[in-house]
Amino acid sequence: MAASLDDEFEFNNQDYYSLLNVRKEATLEELKASYRRLCMLYHPDKHRDPELKRQAEQLFNQVHQAYEVLSDAHSRAIYDIFGKKGLEVEGWEVVERKRTPAEIREEYERLQREREERRLQQRTNPKGTISVGVDATDLFDRYDEDFEEMPGGGFPHIEINKMHISQSIEAPLTNSDTAVLSGSLSTHNGNGGGNINMTVRRVMSAKGWGEVELGAGDILGPLIGLKVFRNLTPRCFLTAQCGLQFSPRGLRPSCSLMTARHLDQNTMGYLQWRWGPNSAMTTSLVRDTKSSHFTLALQLGVPHSYLMMSYQYKFQDEDQTKVKGSVKTGWFGTVVEYGAERKISRHSVLSATVSIGVPQGVTLKIKLARASQTYLFPVHLTDQLLPSAVFYATVGPLLVYMAIHRLVIIPYTHAQKEQELELQRKSSATDIAKKKQEAESAVLLMQESVRRIIEAEESKMGLIILNAWYGKFVSDTSQKQEKAKVIDVTVPLQCLVKDSKLILTEASKAGLPGFYDPCVGEEKSLKLLYQFRGVMHQVISADTEPLRIPKQSHRIESES
Repeated sequence: MAASLDDEFEFNNQDYYSLLNVRKEATLEELKASYRRLCMLYHPDKHRDPELKRQAEQLFNQVHQAYEVLSDAHSRAIYDIFGKKGLEVEGWEVVERKRTPAEIREEYERLQREREERRLQQRTNPKGTISVGVDATDLFDRYDEDFEEMPGGGFPHIEINKMHISQSIEAPLTNSDTAVLSGSLSTHNGNGGGNINMTVRRVMSAKGWGEVELGAGDILGPLIGLKVFRNLTPRCFLTAQCGLQFSPRGLRPSCSLMTARHLDQNTMGYLQWRWGPNSAMTTSLVRDTKSSHFTLALQLGVPHSYLMMSYQYKFQDEDQTKVKGSVKTGWFGTVVEYGAERKISRHSVLSATVSIGVPQGVTLKIKLARASQTYLFPVHLTDQLLPSAVFYATVGPLLVYMAIHRLVIIPYTHAQKEQELELQRKSSATDIAKKKQEAESAVLLMQESVRRIIEAEESKMGLIILNAWYGKFVSDTSQKQEKAKVIDVTVPLQCLVKDSKLILTEASKAGLPGFYDPCVGEEKSLKLLYQFRGVMHQVISADTEPLRIPKQSHRIESES
């Protein structure tokens, strides 16, 4: 899909070199000569008819814009690398003009990043999480005696025993200050509560930022917090955080420090210390590559100490499939998890994880991430280690996913692609119609100039273009089929004749004045029949092949 969109962009991106019919290495003198000639041809003051005058103004402006870009070394370098799209990026006016192509590319990427950052700052960037906990232990931990005493006891009882909803939005205050408003609601077995937090973050420099947090809730009480981030070196950073919780049991201070260092290009080492209700010291090693993600962590603390190791393998496929597994053991017991993750649409990622622990039992965790919203569905199946629960937790989601993928996701994505292709075809058809109209207008404006050129060439038995066709020539000899793929470009080419010579550069001929692309995306060629010094000549040239006529090898030998 990306390729087709790139093709559409290339179609809409007019070739300035082709429009002026100059080489990509053309000198300023060559540009000026071509520009002056086209200005004389398309100058609006040469036409009295209002419609022709309007068409001439459009073509004159296109030629003027092409010359302005190519005659300026800085703009030309940007255009050569990124096309017209590169010239539309804000910020080039403050960039040093003597840059190499590599430096211009780096500057373009930097300006693009800044533009994306400005766009993000203009949005509220909402993020949200909805978690719905399901208790399905009656599916496997049922007791027949209890079910016989209950009405409808033959059916297992499945209930939602906990829910959690959180949401946050950002509001840029200045270029360096951002406010974040967040809140959450939770309920578990009939008891619940909520809280709301306000955070103000200030970016103090390229090396660090700080934020102040104020919060209130009906469970833990008001909160005041401070957090600071600082890059110590290009490979090391530090985060410090402290808070004060006003709980019903009194003040509960907390503090944490975390430092991290790049050990190599793909590996990070972390060391964290926390003091407060859950004091602990944690060290971890994270290695992230294109094909895998590995984490090793050790925590010593009160009340929990553990050792954890996880590994994730990333398949290099279109759906970004990942399989993962982890082992975690500590004072609370041991938990083994395994699962898979896959992209199901452009903005949605679905994952399923089976958690097997002692004494936690077996839990199936379903997660759907769509854009900045996350939906979690932990389904607790049993408090015991039952092989049947593990089997159904593993096989069940696979079968359901395969069925939904085949019956819902594939038809939906296919319909989306068809809709996008149809829109693209309509857009291309509109662009072709516009280009065709511009080409026909250019041909009308050329008529008087072509008449004078032909008279001058005939007087000295020079170069006369008898017939010229541009497009895709089919193998069938039927004229009807052939003309359906090509356009007549006799007049535009005769208009380019100067001193009994016609010179075309290696650029696509579709950008020449009076030309347009009759078959976008297909291979095209140019077929000419011309007369020079009373002798017939014929040549067929590829679209991007340079052409110089007349030439002795094009001569048609007369039959005796």
